[in-house]
Amino acid sequence: MQKHLTIALVQTDLVWENPNQNKINISKKIGAISEKIDLIILPEMFTTGFTMNPFEFAETMDGKIILWLKSVAKTKSTAITGSLIIKENGKYYNRLIFVFPSGEIQTYDKRHTFTFAGEDKVFTAGNKKLIIDYKGWKICPLICYDLRFPVWARNVENYDVLLYVANWPKPRINAWNTLLKARAIENMCYCAGVNRVGVDSRGNTYTGNSSVYDSLGKKISTIKPDIEATEIVVLNKESLLKTRGTFQFLHDRDDFTFQND
Repeated sequence: MQKHLTIALVQTDLVWENPNQNKINISKKIGAISEKIDLIILPEMFTTGFTMNPFEFAETMDGKIILWLKSVAKTKSTAITGSLIIKENGKYYNRLIFVFPSGEIQTYDKRHTFTFAGEDKVFTAGNKKLIIDYKGWKICPLICYDLRFPVWARNVENYDVLLYVANWPKPRINAWNTLLKARAIENMCYCAGVNRVGVDSRGNTYTGNSSVYDSLGKKISTIKPDIEATEIVVLNKESLLKTRGTFQFLHDRDDFTFQND
C-alpha cells in the first residue's frame, strides 16, 4: 500500500469545440508540473466543453486523444483522468477515461445525464459503477451531475477517494461546494472535484471552485476560483484509516439494493 497519493487538480478554461487547441493548452499545463505526482485530474469534456454536439466531436477508444492520454501517462509516469465524448457501437457516451502509467485504461460512463441541458437526448447513460485499484488506493470516479445523487456514490465498496470531474456553472456553484463536502463526510473518504473555468459559447460562466475534502469534511486544497491553476494535493492513507477506525460511521450505513433502469 502506498501511504500517500499525490494528485494534480488541473482547473482550466476550455476552448469551445476545439479538441486540438484544448490538447495544446492542457499539454502546456501538464508540462509545467515539476513535482512527482500519481494522478492528473482534468475536467469533464476537457476536449470540447459541455457540448451537445457529439456527432462532430466524438472520439473512438483508439482515437487521437486516447493516444495522447497514454503518451502523457507514460512520459510523466503518472495516471491521468478526465471525460470526453466517445462513440461506441453507434452510441455516444460522456466517458471518463482513467489511464494508468502502464497505458492500461479503465472507463466510466456518466450515469446521470443532465436532462436540463438535453444531455439525455444525445448521450447514452452508463449503468456501471467503477472502482479503480491504483497503488493500493481505491478510487471511485464520477462525472458532474452524478454529484447530486448520493445513492449512486454511496461507499459500499470501502473506496478511499471519490472523484468528480465537471463543467459546473456559476449560478449553481453553491450546490457544488456543499455537495462535495457532504459526499466526503457521508462516505468517510477523500472527495476531490475538478471543475473548469471561463465562459462557453452559450454564455455559461464557470468559476472552477475545484477542491479536495478529507473524510471529516475539512477542505485541504487551496486553489482559488475564477483562475486557471494547477494545484498539487497529497492524500494520506494512514490519516484516512485512523479517522475511519476512530469513528466507524461506515459500519452503521444502511443496506440497500440498487436497481438500474
